[in-house]
Amino acid sequence: MTAQSDNQALLAIASEILDSATPRFVEGLGAPSAVEKGRGDFATALDLELERTLSEALLERTGIAVHGEEFGGPALDSGTSWVLDPIDGTFNYSAGHPLSGILLSLVHDGIPVLGLTWLPLLGRRYAAAVDGPLLLDGKPLPPLASGTLAEAMIGFGAFNVDSRGRIPGRFRFDLLGALSRLSGRVRMHGSTGIDLAFTASGVLGGAVVFGHHPWDNAAGVALVRAAGGVVTDLLGEPWTITSGSVLAAAPGVHEELLEMINTAVDEAAGETNR
Repeated sequence: MTAQSDNQALLAIASEILDSATPRFVEGLGAPSAVEKGRGDFATALDLELERTLSEALLERTGIAVHGEEFGGPALDSGTSWVLDPIDGTFNYSAGHPLSGILLSLVHDGIPVLGLTWLPLLGRRYAAAVDGPLLLDGKPLPPLASGTLAEAMIGFGAFNVDSRGRIPGRFRFDLLGALSRLSGRVRMHGSTGIDLAFTASGVLGGAVVFGHHPWDNAAGVALVRAAGGVVTDLLGEPWTITSGSVLAAAPGVHEELLEMINTAVDEAAGETNR
């Protein structure tokens, strides 16, 4: 078998495994917090259950180990591993909000080669090998067309304006303000997986992701690339498994978003130096 046929076979197996978990995902909607993971972050008991169940099935049927959000796993910068987020948009899910899903990617030497984003509460299943095409419910979608920021909806990551860290809340707030001047269609879904899947399928023109966790980002990166979109970090550097952010968009829209971010970075640096 060729590498391409191997990938298609693995994509089919992974799809079957995620399909098998869909009824349990739907049944568990509204599951309360069970494990506190930090300020404003938690896991439900179903996160743990689904990660165990899916990881066991993936290892048994493919022989490939899983790196999951809750239990970790093998290093992702070398070798081949599945990367799993059993419930993306956990706060949404726990509140009974339908914008949540299961994210799975296959990563080889740090590069996502397969991406799957299952949204059981919306009845949508996105899947792709990185060389395309993007499949929605098993049917191929056309490649993304070039677009403009003024005409696009943009997914934007959540933030607390007073938070500090890798990408401070104040910078995120300023970036949101700059974006709102260029697009009146900013959306905050509370799920990185949804932002990236919607970007890949053309529902959104692009997505600004502040998070760096591979289980949040790798599946969506594979989907956007398969659809012919552009993926970098927020500074325009090529996205890798160790990147600290994601900027994903249709051709044309990505260039405008990156120009806007570069301007905001320069202005922030100017303020700091005064």
